[in-house]
Amino acid sequence: MLDWAKTRDPDGKTARIVEMLSQTNAVLEDMVMKEGNLPTGERVTIRTGLPTSYYRMINAGTPPSKATTAQVTENAAMLESRSHVDVKQANLEGDVGAYRVQMATAHMESMAQSQATTLIYGSAANPEEYVGLANRYNDLSAANGDNIIDAGGTGSDNMSAWLVGWSTNTIYGIFPKGSTAGLTHEDLGIDDVDDSDGNPFRAYKDLFQWDNGLVVADWRYGVRIANIDNSDLVAQSGTQASTAATAVIKLMSRAIDHLPSITNVKPVFYVNRTLASHLRVAAMDKSASAVTIEQAVNQFGRTIHQLTFLGIPVRLVDTLTVAEAQVT
Repeated sequence: MLDWAKTRDPDGKTARIVEMLSQTNAVLEDMVMKEGNLPTGERVTIRTGLPTSYYRMINAGTPPSKATTAQVTENAAMLESRSHVDVKQANLEGDVGAYRVQMATAHMESMAQSQATTLIYGSAANPEEYVGLANRYNDLSAANGDNIIDAGGTGSDNMSAWLVGWSTNTIYGIFPKGSTAGLTHEDLGIDDVDDSDGNPFRAYKDLFQWDNGLVVADWRYGVRIANIDNSDLVAQSGTQASTAATAVIKLMSRAIDHLPSITNVKPVFYVNRTLASHLRVAAMDKSASAVTIEQAVNQFGRTIHQLTFLGIPVRLVDTLTVAEAQVT
């Protein structure tokens, strides 16, 4: 998203806003973005079956065949937040513009958290949202159930780890056709607003809008390691004992082989803080050399210490809960 904003925004205003949003949630740095082919989102053709190939003999023909496809329309959801800053307070601060940006930061943090939550847990039951990953990979018996790895947990204290292979041909984010990187800021100037008692005061008003959606064009490039039992992971016992076949490190290794390829996509693991802490402890254990902490420079030019698993970045997403129901 930041790369797109830099190419389409000469004055850098939108790019600066995108950078602030990206800094609050790591997944926004990784998600490959594409301008949708519809004013409301993206219509994508998904291959559902391959054509038939035949062996033939001399003087014998080959019957025609074709691939089967399905068209799916993915809509972008409209996310908004409004900032009202008391004119008197802003003027007391001296630099009105800087103070308004400072006050707007909380709104942008809220937007980033909302996007991350919807990206993972968005549901068709809430028509104002787009459908997130968890509600696309939620049935072990479904066609994409092959890419759901069961870590053995039961009950409702489970978590998931995700491996996503981002690209504009596999899994990617969208913003509506003709919009600017899916994110706009409008300065509404000074106007009357009401306090909690309904009494008006003069305020600077800002409107932030972020239209965003998710397309899973090829489900093979998303892998969910589901049913990771939280209590077992913390205690490193039961389903998450080091010797268990369902230990998360072993399942992360298996997840990589579920992707058809890792050379033509940007593969990234996503975990919550509990799992990230577990992996970081493993990284300090010489017997777990597959997990490493490497120094790198992020797209904002800052030095970071990146957790990796077999060379694939492991990124923190706070919205991943430890209270998921069992996926069956």
